[in-house]
Amino acid sequence: MPVITLPDGSQRSFDHAVTVADVAASIGAGLAKAALAGRVDGKLVDTSCLLTEDAALAIVTERDPEALEIIRHSTAHLLAMALQDVFPGAQVTIGPVIEDGFFYDFAYERGFTPEDLEKIEKRMEEMAAADHPVQRVVMSRDEAVKTFAAMGEHYKVEIINDLPDSEDISVYKQGVWMDLCRGPHVPSTGKLKAFKLMKASGAFWRGDSNNAQLQRIYGTAWLNKKDLTAYLNRLEEAEKRDHRKLGKRLDLFHMQEEAPGMVFWHNNGWIIYKEIENYIRERLRKSGYQEVRTPQVVDIGLWEKSGHASKYSANMFITESESRTYAVKPMNCPCHVQIYNSALHSYRDLPLRMAEFGSCHRNEPSGSLHGIMRVRGFVQDDAHIFCTEDQIQSEVASFIGLLYSVYEDFGFTDVIIKLSTRPEERIGSDEVWDKAEAALSDALTAQGLVWELQPGEGAFYGPKIEFTLKDCIGRMWQCGTVQVDFNMPARLEAEYVDEHSQRRTPVMLHRAILGSLERFIGILIEQYEGAFPLWLAPVQAAVLNITDKQAEYAGLLAEFLENQGLRVHADLRNEKIGFKIREHTIQKTPFLLVVGDREVETQTVAVRARSGAELGSMSWQQLLDHLQTEVSQRGRVR
Repeated sequence: MPVITLPDGSQRSFDHAVTVADVAASIGAGLAKAALAGRVDGKLVDTSCLLTEDAALAIVTERDPEALEIIRHSTAHLLAMALQDVFPGAQVTIGPVIEDGFFYDFAYERGFTPEDLEKIEKRMEEMAAADHPVQRVVMSRDEAVKTFAAMGEHYKVEIINDLPDSEDISVYKQGVWMDLCRGPHVPSTGKLKAFKLMKASGAFWRGDSNNAQLQRIYGTAWLNKKDLTAYLNRLEEAEKRDHRKLGKRLDLFHMQEEAPGMVFWHNNGWIIYKEIENYIRERLRKSGYQEVRTPQVVDIGLWEKSGHASKYSANMFITESESRTYAVKPMNCPCHVQIYNSALHSYRDLPLRMAEFGSCHRNEPSGSLHGIMRVRGFVQDDAHIFCTEDQIQSEVASFIGLLYSVYEDFGFTDVIIKLSTRPEERIGSDEVWDKAEAALSDALTAQGLVWELQPGEGAFYGPKIEFTLKDCIGRMWQCGTVQVDFNMPARLEAEYVDEHSQRRTPVMLHRAILGSLERFIGILIEQYEGAFPLWLAPVQAAVLNITDKQAEYAGLLAEFLENQGLRVHADLRNEKIGFKIREHTIQKTPFLLVVGDREVETQTVAVRARSGAELGSMSWQQLLDHLQTEVSQRGRVR
């Protein structure tokens, strides 16, 4: 007689074994219809899971956070079922859930075309409407191997043979179709109401280029049509904002095969880059940071001592000279410790805040490179704070205040905070990790901030707080971070003399606000769709004369504004004014300053905003005041 405890603490007793679906039905027909899965003693299971003993049970519906992953996983199975119906010779391999959707890899004699995807998607819709029951069946290893071998599913046989002996071999059936899977899945295909196949591409079995070529199909799935439509609209909006396209159109940067993952900054892009760098430099100076510069290439011995060589070597560029092995630095922290160690410090010197616009290189896989968002060569607004344990909370609090202020200057006000704790692969004792994790969680709690826990996502040397920005179309960008590190200073023999004249090891806080400057600029390009706020715009204003008669006046106006520190372009070409306005509007110039005979006569200028709004006639001083006020507001929402 199992006793089932529900989330509200109420209990239901049964005189026989019951399924999750049975319990949902006993509560109400509405819940039974809405049930997608169950959570039994914290573990996700199918609604068909049989409960023979007392258990805590929650019914998973569309309202639960797990629902979307179950929907997407089940839709991947629906894709495989439909594809094998349309293309009978295809073999299925793996089909995981990914961000915003899923993919499934297939072995087939040719690549899939957009027309193929249309046929498959139509068949998926028919199979969803048929509302096939989804059933879980547990098989012995031998039975599973024989079953899938008879079906010609050789990749599934390989997967089964690689599974641990202790693991159940579970198979999910939808009608006559079946697939190997751990689950859980929705109770029937009719629960899958909103999906779309996005694209097809090539892939290698198990991600190894030495293995067979497969065909990968990407799809997305949502709880309802409304959410699907909203997602597709976001994709369309993101396509318009693609930083790679805008980077080319606005002449900001380019990439080329001779330097994969490295950025060629053009003049317009470099102006933005330097404006951001100088802005951060000034904010750090006012916050008590020293600015330093460390070498690009350092003997491998330092990286072995710091722990990076053993944990990070696959991502490091290695070189040799005169029988010595060196690494191009992938990060700045070990080098900053060397500057710290160059002198003996007292507790009175702490906290010591050391910043560097550090140029780093990481050997990222070529397939992961993406414009300037994911590169091999980049610069971080990196800094390290050497402090005592008692100073951790105040330093973290001070950093968080600075970070929020900087983000507001770039127009970001929606910040998600996550605390990432110890990963499986790490250095240092559990006692040290306990202390580091507690320091960060206490700092967040003391600030009254809302935050999420990310177990196992910390760096190998310490836990970290991650700050994620939400952009104007709802995408998330993880940028800032602060990490507590008790390990590296000890490994690299950093010390200070405490108030009792004893040698102590300082705590090291790793922190960044923007992260990679390259990536952050890519985020800004897409956030603003290339229409940068005035303080960042490569050209802040264009002076446009109507005829040659105003050329001298237009040049003097441009010179006046440039002498006040503004970036101005005098467009004196013998072109129609409408043509000039269109061209500078396409280039997203914030202000167009038009001068004709009337403006020359009255010593004024007609001001037009990038939006097309006519701001009227202004004197030179009125225009200057207007521009300087807007520059001072930076990207803050007014």
